[in-house]
Amino acid sequence: MAHDKLAVLIDADNARPAIVEGLLAEVAKYGTAHVKRIYGDWTKPDLNGWKEVLLRHSIQPIQQFRYTVGKNATDSAMIIDAMDLLYAERFDGFCIVSSDSDFTRLASRIRESGRIVYGFGEKKTPEPFRTACDKFIYTEVLAGTAEAETEAAPKQRSAKELRGDTRLLNLLRNAIEAASDDDTGWAQLARVGQIVSKQSPDFDSRNYGYAKLSGLIKGIGLFETEERQIGNGKHLYVRPRDSKK
Repeated sequence: MAHDKLAVLIDADNARPAIVEGLLAEVAKYGTAHVKRIYGDWTKPDLNGWKEVLLRHSIQPIQQFRYTVGKNATDSAMIIDAMDLLYAERFDGFCIVSSDSDFTRLASRIRESGRIVYGFGEKKTPEPFRTACDKFIYTEVLAGTAEAETEAAPKQRSAKELRGDTRLLNLLRNAIEAASDDDTGWAQLARVGQIVSKQSPDFDSRNYGYAKLSGLIKGIGLFETEERQIGNGKHLYVRPRDSKK
Protein backbone atom coordinates (compact mmCIF):
# COMPACT_ATOMS: atom_id res chain seq x y z
CA MET A 1 0.00 0.00 0.00
CA ALA A 2 1.11 3.58 -0.66
CA HIS A 3 1.29 4.36 3.09
CA ASP A 4 3.47 1.37 3.99
CA LYS A 5 6.77 1.99 5.74
CA LEU A 6 9.57 0.58 3.60
CA ALA A 7 13.28 -0.07 4.02
CA VAL A 8 15.30 0.29 0.80
CA LEU A 9 18.57 -1.66 0.82
CA ILE A 10 20.87 -1.37 -2.20
CA ASP A 11 23.79 -3.61 -3.15
CA ALA A 12 26.19 -1.12 -4.77
CA ASP A 13 28.19 -3.89 -6.42
CA ASN A 14 25.11 -5.12 -8.28
CA ALA A 15 23.27 -1.90 -9.13
CA ARG A 16 23.95 1.25 -11.13
CA PRO A 17 23.58 4.93 -10.15
CA ALA A 18 21.51 5.48 -13.30
CA ILE A 19 18.51 3.63 -11.89
CA VAL A 20 18.16 5.48 -8.58
CA GLU A 21 15.72 8.17 -9.66
CA GLY A 22 13.44 5.65 -11.35
CA LEU A 23 13.92 3.24 -8.46
CA LEU A 24 12.75 5.69 -5.81
CA ALA A 25 9.82 6.75 -7.99
CA GLU A 26 8.81 3.09 -8.24
CA VAL A 27 9.24 2.56 -4.50
CA ALA A 28 6.93 5.52 -3.86
CA LYS A 29 4.10 3.58 -5.54
CA TYR A 30 4.24 0.99 -2.78
CA GLY A 31 4.99 3.11 0.27
CA THR A 32 7.36 5.57 1.93
CA ALA A 33 11.07 4.83 2.13
CA HIS A 34 11.84 5.47 5.80
CA VAL A 35 15.29 3.89 5.44
CA LYS A 36 17.51 4.21 2.36
CA ARG A 37 20.88 2.50 2.64
CA ILE A 38 23.47 1.37 0.13
CA TYR A 39 26.26 -1.11 0.86
CA GLY A 40 29.71 -1.35 -0.65
CA ASP A 41 33.43 -0.86 -0.22
CA TRP A 42 33.59 2.88 -0.84
CA THR A 43 37.39 2.80 -1.00
CA LYS A 44 37.07 1.13 -4.41
CA PRO A 45 37.29 3.58 -7.35
CA ASP A 46 34.57 1.77 -9.34
CA LEU A 47 31.96 3.05 -6.86
CA ASN A 48 32.91 6.72 -7.29
CA GLY A 49 29.95 7.30 -9.61
CA TRP A 50 27.54 6.88 -6.71
CA LYS A 51 28.60 9.95 -4.67
CA GLU A 52 26.51 12.64 -6.36
CA VAL A 53 23.46 10.38 -6.58
CA LEU A 54 23.60 9.48 -2.88
CA LEU A 55 23.81 13.12 -1.83
CA ARG A 56 20.95 14.14 -4.10
CA HIS A 57 18.60 11.44 -2.82
CA SER A 58 19.74 11.27 0.83
CA ILE A 59 20.82 7.64 0.65
CA GLN A 60 23.08 6.54 3.49
CA PRO A 61 26.25 4.75 2.34
CA ILE A 62 27.36 1.85 4.55
CA GLN A 63 31.07 1.05 4.38
CA GLN A 64 32.03 -2.61 4.24
CA PHE A 65 35.65 -3.55 3.58
CA ARG A 66 36.39 -6.68 1.60
CA TYR A 67 38.35 -8.76 4.08
CA THR A 68 39.17 -11.66 1.77
CA VAL A 69 39.55 -11.79 -2.00
CA GLY A 70 36.64 -13.63 -3.59
CA LYS A 71 34.33 -13.16 -0.60
CA ASN A 72 31.55 -10.58 -0.72
CA ALA A 73 31.36 -9.01 2.73
CA THR A 74 28.88 -6.45 1.38
CA ASP A 75 26.17 -9.10 1.04
CA SER A 76 26.67 -10.25 4.62
CA ALA A 77 26.48 -6.71 6.00
CA MET A 78 23.31 -6.00 4.05
CA ILE A 79 21.67 -9.24 5.21
CA ILE A 80 22.54 -8.56 8.87
CA ASP A 81 21.13 -5.04 8.66
CA ALA A 82 17.96 -6.33 7.00
CA MET A 83 17.40 -8.82 9.81
CA ASP A 84 17.99 -6.13 12.44
CA LEU A 85 15.39 -3.92 10.76
CA LEU A 86 13.00 -6.86 10.49
CA TYR A 87 13.25 -7.65 14.21
CA ALA A 88 12.67 -3.98 15.04
CA GLU A 89 9.13 -4.50 13.64
CA ARG A 90 8.99 -0.94 12.30
CA PHE A 91 8.57 -1.76 8.63
CA ASP A 92 5.79 -3.15 6.46
CA GLY A 93 8.07 -4.12 3.61
CA PHE A 94 11.59 -4.27 2.23
CA CYS A 95 13.01 -3.25 -1.13
CA ILE A 96 16.09 -5.30 -1.99
CA VAL A 97 18.06 -3.87 -4.89
CA SER A 98 20.47 -6.41 -6.35
CA SER A 99 20.89 -8.91 -9.17
CA ASP A 100 22.60 -11.36 -6.82
CA SER A 101 20.98 -14.68 -5.95
CA ASP A 102 22.66 -14.57 -2.51
CA PHE A 103 19.65 -12.59 -1.28
CA THR A 104 17.17 -15.36 -2.11
CA ARG A 105 17.02 -16.75 1.42
CA LEU A 106 16.79 -13.24 2.89
CA ALA A 107 13.74 -12.48 0.76
CA SER A 108 12.11 -15.76 1.78
CA ARG A 109 12.84 -15.15 5.47
CA ILE A 110 11.34 -11.67 5.40
CA ARG A 111 8.19 -13.00 3.73
CA GLU A 112 7.92 -15.73 6.35
CA SER A 113 7.62 -12.92 8.89
CA GLY A 114 4.63 -11.49 7.06
CA ARG A 115 6.43 -8.57 5.45
CA ILE A 116 6.28 -7.68 1.76
CA VAL A 117 9.44 -7.97 -0.34
CA TYR A 118 9.97 -5.93 -3.50
CA GLY A 119 12.99 -7.02 -5.51
CA PHE A 120 14.80 -4.85 -8.05
CA GLY A 121 17.47 -6.18 -10.39
CA GLU A 122 18.63 -6.60 -13.96
CA LYS A 123 17.18 -9.19 -16.30
CA LYS A 124 20.19 -11.41 -15.59
CA THR A 125 18.95 -11.86 -12.00
CA PRO A 126 18.65 -15.60 -11.23
CA GLU A 127 15.10 -16.93 -11.08
CA PRO A 128 15.29 -18.15 -7.44
CA PHE A 129 15.73 -14.58 -6.17
CA ARG A 130 13.03 -13.21 -8.48
CA THR A 131 10.45 -15.74 -7.37
CA ALA A 132 11.38 -15.35 -3.69
CA CYS A 133 10.02 -11.79 -3.81
CA ASP A 134 6.37 -10.76 -3.69
CA LYS A 135 7.08 -8.56 -6.69
CA PHE A 136 10.22 -8.21 -8.78
CA ILE A 137 10.89 -5.21 -11.03
CA TYR A 138 13.56 -5.24 -13.71
CA THR A 139 15.76 -2.18 -13.45
CA GLU A 140 15.92 -1.91 -17.24
CA VAL A 141 12.40 -0.45 -17.19
CA LEU A 142 13.51 2.12 -14.60
CA ALA A 143 16.63 3.35 -16.39
CA GLY A 144 14.53 5.30 -18.89
CA THR A 145 13.64 7.81 -16.15
CA ALA A 146 17.16 8.14 -14.78
CA GLU A 147 19.14 11.32 -15.34
CA ALA A 148 22.57 9.76 -15.05
CA GLU A 149 22.34 7.43 -18.01
CA THR A 150 20.26 7.04 -21.13
CA GLU A 151 19.16 3.49 -21.75
CA ALA A 152 16.44 2.55 -24.19
CA ALA A 153 13.30 1.22 -22.56
CA PRO A 154 12.01 -2.14 -23.78
CA LYS A 155 10.48 -1.74 -27.24
CA GLN A 156 6.76 -2.22 -27.56
CA ARG A 157 6.10 -5.68 -28.89
CA SER A 158 3.75 -6.18 -31.80
CA ALA A 159 0.52 -8.17 -31.57
CA LYS A 160 2.18 -10.98 -33.51
CA GLU A 161 5.08 -11.16 -31.06
CA LEU A 162 2.76 -11.08 -28.06
CA ARG A 163 0.52 -13.81 -29.47
CA GLY A 164 3.58 -15.97 -30.00
CA ASP A 165 4.49 -15.75 -26.31
CA THR A 166 2.75 -18.87 -25.01
CA ARG A 167 3.83 -18.30 -21.42
CA LEU A 168 2.37 -14.79 -21.39
CA LEU A 169 -0.94 -15.89 -22.92
CA ASN A 170 -1.33 -18.80 -20.53
CA LEU A 171 -0.52 -16.55 -17.58
CA LEU A 172 -3.18 -14.02 -18.58
CA ARG A 173 -5.83 -16.59 -19.51
CA ASN A 174 -5.38 -18.48 -16.24
CA ALA A 175 -5.55 -15.26 -14.24
CA ILE A 176 -8.72 -14.12 -16.03
CA GLU A 177 -10.34 -17.48 -15.41
CA ALA A 178 -9.40 -17.36 -11.73
CA ALA A 179 -10.67 -13.79 -11.35
CA SER A 180 -13.95 -14.38 -13.20
CA ASP A 181 -16.93 -14.72 -10.89
CA ASP A 182 -19.66 -15.57 -13.40
CA ASP A 183 -20.34 -17.72 -16.46
CA THR A 184 -19.77 -14.88 -18.92
CA GLY A 185 -16.01 -14.97 -18.43
CA TRP A 186 -15.65 -11.30 -17.49
CA ALA A 187 -13.04 -10.46 -14.85
CA GLN A 188 -12.05 -7.16 -13.29
CA LEU A 189 -8.66 -6.19 -14.71
CA ALA A 190 -7.32 -5.01 -11.35
CA ARG A 191 -8.01 -8.43 -9.87
CA VAL A 192 -6.38 -10.10 -12.89
CA GLY A 193 -3.26 -8.02 -12.30
CA GLN A 194 -3.11 -9.09 -8.66
CA ILE A 195 -3.33 -12.77 -9.56
CA VAL A 196 -0.71 -12.46 -12.30
CA SER A 197 1.72 -10.80 -9.87
CA LYS A 198 1.25 -13.61 -7.36
CA GLN A 199 1.79 -16.28 -10.01
CA SER A 200 4.76 -14.53 -11.60
CA PRO A 201 6.47 -11.94 -9.33
CA ASP A 202 8.62 -10.59 -12.18
CA PHE A 203 5.65 -9.90 -14.47
CA ASP A 204 5.48 -6.27 -15.56
CA SER A 205 3.66 -4.90 -18.60
CA ARG A 206 6.58 -2.50 -19.09
CA ASN A 207 8.78 -5.47 -19.97
CA TYR A 208 6.70 -5.72 -23.14
CA GLY A 209 6.78 -1.98 -23.85
CA TYR A 210 3.37 -1.12 -22.37
CA ALA A 211 2.98 1.31 -19.49
CA LYS A 212 -0.09 -0.44 -18.09
CA LEU A 213 -1.62 -3.90 -18.10
CA SER A 214 -4.68 -2.56 -19.92
CA GLY A 215 -2.48 -1.46 -22.82
CA LEU A 216 -0.82 -4.86 -22.99
CA ILE A 217 -4.19 -6.64 -22.96
CA LYS A 218 -5.46 -4.48 -25.81
CA GLY A 219 -2.17 -4.82 -27.68
CA ILE A 220 -2.44 -8.61 -27.76
CA GLY A 221 -5.78 -8.38 -29.54
CA LEU A 222 -7.12 -11.68 -28.20
CA PHE A 223 -9.15 -10.19 -25.38
CA GLU A 224 -12.13 -7.88 -25.25
CA THR A 225 -12.51 -5.16 -22.64
CA GLU A 226 -15.49 -3.37 -21.15
CA GLU A 227 -15.59 -0.35 -18.89
CA ARG A 228 -18.20 -0.45 -16.15
CA GLN A 229 -19.43 2.21 -13.78
CA ILE A 230 -19.35 0.86 -10.23
CA GLY A 231 -20.25 3.31 -7.51
CA ASN A 232 -18.35 6.53 -8.10
CA GLY A 233 -15.61 4.95 -10.18
CA LYS A 234 -15.05 3.21 -13.48
CA HIS A 235 -13.53 -0.27 -13.65
CA LEU A 236 -12.16 -2.13 -16.64
CA TYR A 237 -13.24 -5.73 -17.22
CA VAL A 238 -11.62 -8.23 -19.57
CA ARG A 239 -12.31 -11.66 -21.04
CA PRO A 240 -11.00 -13.81 -23.92
CA ARG A 241 -12.70 -13.08 -27.23
CA ASP A 242 -13.73 -16.71 -27.57
CA SER A 243 -15.77 -16.63 -24.34
CA LYS A 244 -19.46 -17.37 -24.61
CA LYS A 245 -21.76 -14.45 -24.00
